Amino acid sequence: MTLQLRVYVPPHPLIKHWLGIARNAATPPALFRSAITELGRWLSYEAVREWLPTQDLTVEGPLEHANVTLVDPEVPMAVVPILRAGLGLLEGAQTVLPSASIYHLGLVRNEETLQPECYLNKLPEKLHPETRVLITDPMLATGGSIMAAMVELVNRGINPELTRIVSVVAAPPALQKLNAAYPGLIVYTATIDEIVNEKGFIVPGLGDAGDRIFGT
Repeated sequence: MTLQLRVYVPPHPLIKHWLGIARNAATPPALFRSAITELGRWLSYEAVREWLPTQDLTVEGPLEHANVTLVDPEVPMAVVPILRAGLGLLEGAQTVLPSASIYHLGLVRNEETLQPECYLNKLPEKLHPETRVLITDPMLATGGSIMAAMVELVNRGINPELTRIVSVVAAPPALQKLNAAYPGLIVYTATIDEIVNEKGFIVPGLGDAGDRIFGT
């Protein structure tokens, strides 16, 4: 069966609420930052629902033995925030995956060519092929940054089928590129906007998520 990129827009009321706060141009940076953190939390919660490896064990309870299911600590997990804006989602994601390793990847878009340029790469030389990788990137617009991130990760041994992307707003150009190159991926996003303007911004989108998170 041919693989195809799967994109989930969870119908959770808290995701809709915090997206609405983030959409509002009048939202001050502190509240916008909180909205992105909460979106990182709830979208990550949805993303790991059937993704976390588990093991069935028997434990000694207060009264008698009990059969339990726990997250398998032997399977490596990693969160890769795409700097700067991905840091906003990271705080929420870490509440869901507190034991995951964090590998920062700094990409900035050249405003003339709209192509990503890497200024920080803290990925290890090799990642275990069974590593579950969660990428946080609020805006999937033209697809340049997320495609560059995927190239770096695949070159280091990750399996796209074990990878999840958490974003706030996704647009067709980025999703089409991901589908063509990595059809085994799964994306969780708060919404899909149809338009990317000539400057590479999603419309209506959120504006520049990094600037709004950090008040710059």
